[in-house]
Amino acid sequence: MQAAFPNSPYGLPVGGTKADVQKFTVDQVRQYYRKYYSPDNAILVVVGDFQTAATVEAIKEIFGNIPKVSRGAGEQGSRAAEVGSSDVNLGTKADNLNQLASVSSINQNPIVLREEGSAALLNVVYPLPPVNHPDIPALQVMDYVLTSGRNSRLYQALVESGLTSDAGGYTSNLIGAGWYELSATAVRGEKLTKIDQTLQQAIAQLQTNGVTPEELKRAKAQFVADITLSNRNITNQASQLGDSETTAGDYRYIDKLVAAVGEVNTADVKRVAQEYLKADKRKVGYFEPTQITDDEGSSTRNGGQTSEKFNLGPPVDAAEVAKYLPEIEVANKTSDSPAETLRERGLPESFKLGNGMQVLLVSDRSTPTVTLSGNIPAGRQFDPATKAGVAELTADNLMNGTKTKDALTLAKVLESRGASLEFSAAREGVNLGGYSLKADLPVLIETLADVVQNATFPTDQLELSRQRQITELKAQLDDPNYLSFRTLQQQIFPQNHPFHSYPTLESLKSITRADVVEFYQTYYRPDNTVLALVGDFDPTEVKSLLEKHFANWTASGKPQQIDFPPVATPEKIVRLNPVLPGKTQAVTVIGNRGINRQDSRYYAALALNQILGGDT
Repeated sequence: MQAAFPNSPYGLPVGGTKADVQKFTVDQVRQYYRKYYSPDNAILVVVGDFQTAATVEAIKEIFGNIPKVSRGAGEQGSRAAEVGSSDVNLGTKADNLNQLASVSSINQNPIVLREEGSAALLNVVYPLPPVNHPDIPALQVMDYVLTSGRNSRLYQALVESGLTSDAGGYTSNLIGAGWYELSATAVRGEKLTKIDQTLQQAIAQLQTNGVTPEELKRAKAQFVADITLSNRNITNQASQLGDSETTAGDYRYIDKLVAAVGEVNTADVKRVAQEYLKADKRKVGYFEPTQITDDEGSSTRNGGQTSEKFNLGPPVDAAEVAKYLPEIEVANKTSDSPAETLRERGLPESFKLGNGMQVLLVSDRSTPTVTLSGNIPAGRQFDPATKAGVAELTADNLMNGTKTKDALTLAKVLESRGASLEFSAAREGVNLGGYSLKADLPVLIETLADVVQNATFPTDQLELSRQRQITELKAQLDDPNYLSFRTLQQQIFPQNHPFHSYPTLESLKSITRADVVEFYQTYYRPDNTVLALVGDFDPTEVKSLLEKHFANWTASGKPQQIDFPPVATPEKIVRLNPVLPGKTQAVTVIGNRGINRQDSRYYAALALNQILGGDT
């Protein structure tokens, strides 16, 4: 960023450089505060359940008498001049082109950072025009074509090819200028120069051949869906209004941007790719690690261990803790209230399908969107010690193809509607999450049903997932936060306990496709699956959809159970100190096993933990 914007604040971290911060004086901070913390330099946004007239009067009373800061003549109206026009056409094309010219450079030698680390990283920055420039809508569409979803150009070129474990980008458009940032993490053994060359080839193809009508339609749908879905809560609504008014000078900016995106055509996308993604305008950064996390994934390398006697003291009186807890009204699970009464009270309507799948429905018409969430008890607790990581590999590969659709077809079905469906393995289950616009809920449900019943786990996709997991593991073992928690958990739980198990390079390499298929067939079953839907839908119609698409998902016998061996309370404090070279800060975690969630003291202990500021 500093190379891309050498003469602009955008080239500096928001919090300043270390050298600058160290030199700040109290007087400088006080002067800054007096200069900028003024009511005529502030915007107040209120979103939520309130009476408008009374709220406006309260705002006038509270803020109306705060005096303006006295500024010199040269400072008056400076913000308005920076923001510029916010007409429907998003400004004029000639605006701020000089800003781009001032930051372009012919020198294409990458900026290389070499220090201890786990994975090689590529980062590219292209300067863009400011927020009100008329090319912004086309640039947004261009970004979605390049980076959004599995069918995007860069995902196909970099991730699906096995060169990188991830690839992404975003456009940032602010008052004075903007930038387009692209990044990727190399799979071990792949050279950054090759990855960079592949990235440039993908961009060159876009500049030469343009985009297809299908890509254009999909990018627009994803953009509109993202805007709609991001405004499902009042905090996001307030943030967007404030950002639009502050940055673009018009709180209606997003509405105008959505309308302008709808007018973008294939020629517009090709033109902005040619104009703004020129090779001589980009700045490139390489991170080349000088030390790789050891192959065995050890969580205690270069570490020492000490111990001392540990006295627990008298037990905590749960009744004493309960005195400080608020009264909680819990919905009666056996209530005979009609469904309509439950909806009016904001409580979920609960029922089971014929195959035993538990369903919770909450109808919320506040936005034309639907969120889907669920859990399948097929998490890492079932990982065999020698195959640790199989639960995660299984979850990661569910969307890689079914009996009737390959991975790209599955992705297109959702991405063309701006919808999403993902699976992730946690310690005690697989979390599934999805979202869509109201009209696309039937497609989301149909896709979910297809995946949980008919996943095929293609070998080539499984190998790509394995490489991504290995790369991710190395990055995790180079993260002090992750390593400290992993070390703590493996100290608390003995080796024969499911919670002790973590993936290693050896275990990930040993997992076969047969292992994944067996895990899927054993643990993915409807009678222990819980599915919740919240959003703008008719519950009766959703019930019908679920019964139709999940009717053939059945399981025989009883679900697999796991025995958790007892964990003894430690008699002494144990201190472990895994060392990571090149890290400038130390992370300390302290902990012990918690109490069972079904324990009558659980919520009292949870409240006490919150008071102490810990994590459970």
